[in-house]
Amino acid sequence: MTERQQELAARIAGRRGAVRGPFRVWLHSPEMCERAESLGAFARFDCSLPGHLRELALLMAARNWDAQYSWNAHAHQAIEAGIPEAAVKAIAERREAAFDNEADQAFYRFCREVLDEHFVSDATFASALEHFGRKGLVDTIGALGNFTMLGMCLNTFQVDLQPDREPPFPDVRGFERVVPDGSRPQP
Repeated sequence: MTERQQELAARIAGRRGAVRGPFRVWLHSPEMCERAESLGAFARFDCSLPGHLRELALLMAARNWDAQYSWNAHAHQAIEAGIPEAAVKAIAERREAAFDNEADQAFYRFCREVLDEHFVSDATFASALEHFGRKGLVDTIGALGNFTMLGMCLNTFQVDLQPDREPPFPDVRGFERVVPDGSRPQP
């Protein structure tokens, strides 16, 4: 590594415990790595959203992009932070998740519409705005954008799937989509 790459690797390891996952890829472009790490640190640790919703946003973007590395690294953390295990399972299986907390449900619906529809209905926006304010919604979009970039990186560069982990999604094996009988879909 160059001196600049070593400096960034030390900073990343200091904040995150080690240089792993996408950072091993992003270090090939120190400028990109520095900016991605900064946005990622904000989305994960410093944005205005409560910790459990940061984890939920990460899982939703990870599932949207079939990013198994991110999912495996955060599914347990999301549950520990307060996301119901049944909701985590529903998201993994691409089913509708349900939350007892009205704010959590509004957040889930907002993220789901952004990721699935690329637009948000007026009713969903109003509900999320009521719970999180403009700053919270801007932070949500920033977090989803960051976690989307993360998922694209992990899949494109085929970052370690952690062979000791059960594949988290029923329709993905390795870095390919599979159909229910286990075969590969036809193009």
